[in-house]
Amino acid sequence: MALKYYDLENYLLNLEDKGFKFKEDAISFIYFGKQLTGSTDNLVTLSIELTLKNQKRFDGSFYLSLLETLKENNIQTSVQAYEFAKDIGLLKNS
Repeated sequence: MALKYYDLENYLLNLEDKGFKFKEDAISFIYFGKQLTGSTDNLVTLSIELTLKNQKRFDGSFYLSLLETLKENNIQTSVQAYEFAKDIGLLKNS
């Protein structure tokens, strides 16, 4: 299985191509969260992905809380992020 990694800008453009539109204030908040937490693009994209899967829409406070939690728990990969999300009850086991 190939690892997918996007820089943040391309990740947001990819979501837009798939029909998901972020409002300008949401994009600004995403970058604010990235800067506030000192997170990598990969961790930010994972936080956005898990936020959308859990909330079915972009929820800024959920995203920021999740981003901080992933960073505090030294989550670095998609596999780690999904396992962690399942462990804390954000995603159902599949």
